[in-house]
Amino acid sequence: QVQLVESGGGLVQPGDSLRLSCAASGSIFSISVMGWYRQAPGKQRELVATMTSGGSTNYADSVKGRFTISRDNAKNTVYLQMNSLKPEDTAVYYCNAIIRTIREKFHDYNYWGQGTQVTVSS
Repeated sequence: QVQLVESGGGLVQPGDSLRLSCAASGSIFSISVMGWYRQAPGKQRELVATMTSGGSTNYADSVKGRFTISRDNAKNTVYLQMNSLKPEDTAVYYCNAIIRTIREKFHDYNYWGQGTQVTVSS
């Protein structure tokens, strides 16, 4: 059993910063990719940022230069530092991880967190 638990969402004003955290726990053998996606009301879920275990990153164009993803591989935790937040960043943010479990070391499973609300409003 694997769980992803997010924290750090909230209500902020435009221009403010927030830091999201997501910790993976359970029978984890390895995690290849961890990342963040978001879904605004009436829109499809979209990629925000991802990071491989080796440190390679990928960002949505809309957040480049404002958001920074980082990982602590020893803690199976991924972070998203969000600066210069805009109203259009308002969404539910979901943590995602590609995980191999101790029971199935050669099969990748895609896990999602429960989501954390980020609201940017004056």
